Amino acid sequence: MKNILTATVTAAICTLTLTTAGSSAPAKNDYRTEQVRFAANSSSAVIKGRLKGNDYIDYRLVAKAGQTLDITLKTTNPQNYFNVNPPESDLSMFIGSSSGNSFRSMIPADGSYTVSLYLMRPAARRNESASYTLQIGVTGKPLAPLSEKVDALIPGTPFHASATITCRHPFDPKVLACEAFVIRRGTDGTATIEARFADGMKRRILFVKGKPVASDAPDPLKSIKKGDLNIVSLDSDERYEIPDALLTGG
Repeated sequence: MKNILTATVTAAICTLTLTTAGSSAPAKNDYRTEQVRFAANSSSAVIKGRLKGNDYIDYRLVAKAGQTLDITLKTTNPQNYFNVNPPESDLSMFIGSSSGNSFRSMIPADGSYTVSLYLMRPAARRNESASYTLQIGVTGKPLAPLSEKVDALIPGTPFHASATITCRHPFDPKVLACEAFVIRRGTDGTATIEARFADGMKRRILFVKGKPVASDAPDPLKSIKKGDLNIVSLDSDERYEIPDALLTGG
């Protein structure tokens, strides 16, 4: 593995240049991780660097539910893209090769988000390079979880409650029962729902005042209301039936 410079953002908007040492030929699957930190009163950073061949860089940053993550990539190689992955998930909520070089979305859950920068496989095989500028911003006021004094937690977890809900997996259209956990962020139906499937997949959906407003899926969010049931669809197959009582505790 090549040596890399550790990326630490120390100003509101700063410039970081990544360099490598060693052979000019890229190592196969040359993977690097850089932690992005914002200084006090900072909300964005500009990162400049260079990719070559199989170089693959993960930029990690902490964001919280209700904030907006804004990312723009400028590059000298049209085969250079980025993906965005939510916390503890290998399923991307944004895929640059199909969606372009800019991303802006509200964050549904607290945690470490990953911005993965890469060259498409044909370009990597040709050992092409790219000089890039990546701008990352996190703005907005977080929606803080209710304290344990206000709403008791499931012991040893950050969740206030759980329930079994009806759901459909994005890769399996059969109707299933999956376990759903809630972090309540208000008494008005503002909450993060985390649905879990038997294969380990997780899906987070953010509700504000009882209405779903964001998720960690790449697909647009749609919802309908049937009585006290919120039916949330994320593509033609993926769906969740979430009762109001899980959101509010009522």
